Parts: sequence; structure tokens; C-alpha cells
Amino acid sequence: MERTMRDRGSGRAGTFTGVALYKPNHDGGLDYREDGTMEWGDHAGSAYREYVLRPTEDAAAMDMFFPDGRPFHRMGFAATQSSDQHWCDPDTYVVHYEWLGPDEFSYVWDVRGPAKDLLLESRLRRNHA
Repeated sequence: MERTMRDRGSGRAGTFTGVALYKPNHDGGLDYREDGTMEWGDHAGSAYREYVLRPTEDAAAMDMFFPDGRPFHRMGFAATQSSDQHWCDPDTYVVHYEWLGPDEFSYVWDVRGPAKDLLLESRLRRNHA
């Protein structure tokens, strides 16, 4: 996976390059983990994040949660479900997913508010190795 990050307020730019792993979990969902290298401001080195994906009533979408069980947003690729948002006081995170084929998808987070003004663009490609 590859991610570009831009702080529109400061003009600072960064990148994340790594691997996203999906593993089935005990409740019929998926454990999701990104591992890679991030360059952002003073940080240049290892980075990771984790989420839990749970099935919804719609087969084209999954609900994403933080590891501690707090809801995050809905991940979907159907036209009616490809966008969602998350309020993280005091900022609003708006995401848009795009299905690019059976081996690739992308998503963009537009983060706005008094604390942040970020654009985070991610592209994930399946590795057939």
C-alpha cells in the first residue's frame, strides 16, 4: 500500500509505504493491520495502525472499529456507500472509497476543522506473490 499525506495548513507533505494485512477473526469479520515506513515531519521510520472490520446487513460494506471497540466508519464500494464520515472532536474526517478492480482500491480522507486540515490518499494493491 502507498499513502500520501498533505497538511494543507502548513504545506508539509509525507508518505507511508507498507503492507496491509486482513485476517479473519472470531466474529466473522476481519482484523486489519498496516505495517510500513512513514515519513512525516520529524518522524522517519516504522509505523502501523490496526482496525477491526465487521460485516453489515449489506454485503458491499463493512463497519470499521478501532481495536478497543469504538466505532470508526463504514467502508463500502457501492455508489450509495462509498463515502462516510467520522467526528473526532474538534475535526471532521470524511472518507471516499473507490473500487479499482479485484486487486486494487483506493480511499481518500479529507480532514477539516480547527485542529487539522489534512488530505490523506491511499492506494492498496493485492500482492500475488
